[in-house]
Amino acid sequence: MDKDTSKHNEYFKANKALWNERTKLHTESKFYDVTAFKQGNTVLNDIELQLLGDVKGKSLLHLQCHFGMDSLDFARRGATVTGVDFSDAAIEKAIALNDELNLNAKFVCSDIYSLPHNNLINEQFDIVFTSYGTIGWLPDLDQWAQVVATYLKPGGQFLIVDFHPALWMYSDDFSHLAYSYFNTAVIVTNSATYTENSTEALGEEFGWNHSFGEIIGALLKQGLQLNHFEEYDYSPYPCFANCVATATQQYQIKGMEGHLPMLYSIGMTKN
Repeated sequence: MDKDTSKHNEYFKANKALWNERTKLHTESKFYDVTAFKQGNTVLNDIELQLLGDVKGKSLLHLQCHFGMDSLDFARRGATVTGVDFSDAAIEKAIALNDELNLNAKFVCSDIYSLPHNNLINEQFDIVFTSYGTIGWLPDLDQWAQVVATYLKPGGQFLIVDFHPALWMYSDDFSHLAYSYFNTAVIVTNSATYTENSTEALGEEFGWNHSFGEIIGALLKQGLQLNHFEEYDYSPYPCFANCVATATQQYQIKGMEGHLPMLYSIGMTKN
């Protein structure tokens, strides 16, 4: 095991412990509103629904699915879904929700990089999907893109919707630029989680910034074809400091409304 791999494993272990703690808070939060979801409310946003289209009858792999609400929403829409997350607490909750709602989604507890090597999933999918706060926890996007390509069927669709890399350059309060746009080093922070029922820092977390050159370049190296790339000046979630509502389910940073990109979406196809 090389030095970087060993260090990354330490970071992943710390992040997993953090997300296990976050899961406990998230499942009880108004932000996620599990009760409303159980009653039939959707948790998916127009961006991913419009880009993916009708998923009925399609197989879908959801990478970094947290405790499975998006995965289960796709299952409700008729997809055959497998969700993956490295948090065992999150996967336990996802399985419990699936059983309670009498859906047919499957959930696998694993970090993304280990999936092909541990033979935890031995199939390919029509769709590979990931969204909202995912690849910033991964140091190596070449390895990530290999996983995406491995699990896509020929002709399959990959979609990522995530927070814009420009956001991650700012301090938590958006008062100044604090980090590089490029993946130059691990970023260590210590803050509360983004749901309304958390005010105290839960511990150190370790992340990495990724430029569009790195994100798209890693996927192109795997032979995927770029079909779609879009940037948006809003977030569908008020999960950042100083957020203000500018439209229904659209939030921007106060004082930067209309000036700061907050989301992007990328769609690609495996030839």
